[in-house]
Amino acid sequence: MKRILLIATGGTIASAEDGRGLSPALSGEELAACVPEVRGLCDLDTLQLMNIDSTNMRPADWLRIAQAIAGRYADFDGFLVLHGTDTMAYTAAALSYLIPASAKPIVLTGSQRPMTSSFTDAKLNLYQSLLYAIDDLSCDVSIVFGGIAIAGTRARKQRTMSANAFTSVNFPPLAYIRNDRIVRAGAWGSGVPARADEPTPSTEADAGNISAPAHFDHIDERVAVLKLTPGLNPELFAALKPAYDALVLEIYGLGGIPDYGADEPSFKQAIFDWVGSGRAIVLTTQVPEEGLDLGVYEVGRAYAEHPGILRGGDMTTEAIVAKMMWALAQTRDARELARLFYQPVNHDRLAE
Repeated sequence: MKRILLIATGGTIASAEDGRGLSPALSGEELAACVPEVRGLCDLDTLQLMNIDSTNMRPADWLRIAQAIAGRYADFDGFLVLHGTDTMAYTAAALSYLIPASAKPIVLTGSQRPMTSSFTDAKLNLYQSLLYAIDDLSCDVSIVFGGIAIAGTRARKQRTMSANAFTSVNFPPLAYIRNDRIVRAGAWGSGVPARADEPTPSTEADAGNISAPAHFDHIDERVAVLKLTPGLNPELFAALKPAYDALVLEIYGLGGIPDYGADEPSFKQAIFDWVGSGRAIVLTTQVPEEGLDLGVYEVGRAYAEHPGILRGGDMTTEAIVAKMMWALAQTRDARELARLFYQPVNHDRLAE
């Protein structure tokens, strides 16, 4: 029987009403006890790492979760992180970079309604997440929620109330879970061999012999997201310089940045000055699907040809933020930063 560590961090799944609104109250052990169907499914241990609303989840907390997993990696066959939904996609992306290419599954789940609610989705999510975590073909970081498994770098919370809260952006779900059955949609279920940069799924027999993957324990929190809107003043870039090492700029459509003319404030000058100051910038689209191509329109082509500007491609903003925080903690050299950023990790982007 496989041994799984349940790491509880709080979130809606653990929340109760105290007269001031929902707040985390139940422990990991109490949550597991609410789903008797998990008995006999695996040997389940629990670790109460924190008990917070995921709105309060910070990069330092990502490191705590990663360290908890890395420090116990040899003792368990898989890991299940119970987490609030609002920032779950950020945490899943961060863990994908902090513990890259894990041959053992690291699964995140939560719920839209508390475990104690009469119409909760928490019980099925917890059960199906454990089912996915003990499957021999599961590996790396993923979110299991609402009957689908999503690569940890491709998830986005799409709905605030519905049970199918998460969607997989620009990449197919890893699997669909129907009651007790896992239907693989990707390479592991189709007989297609894994790429060289992908982890290898393991069986229970060899899980104990798997060496711990690389584990990173530093992160640069000085990364901000700026969404381009009509009328935004380019002088904002200069104002952000003291506080941030990198910006993720969400631009229009396939790759449009305004050019108002010679007598108006210049985004081109502001962005080039930002990069020239030794800071990093990633351009991505604010459109949810299909990604970025700066070479199509004249208003984007000048940025495509600048070697210091990184392109988000078809990545999610959540993954870009986490990857830049991880990469900046490894290097400040522009070429090495670009190499790390463009290297695919856990399906986060199409290879260039």
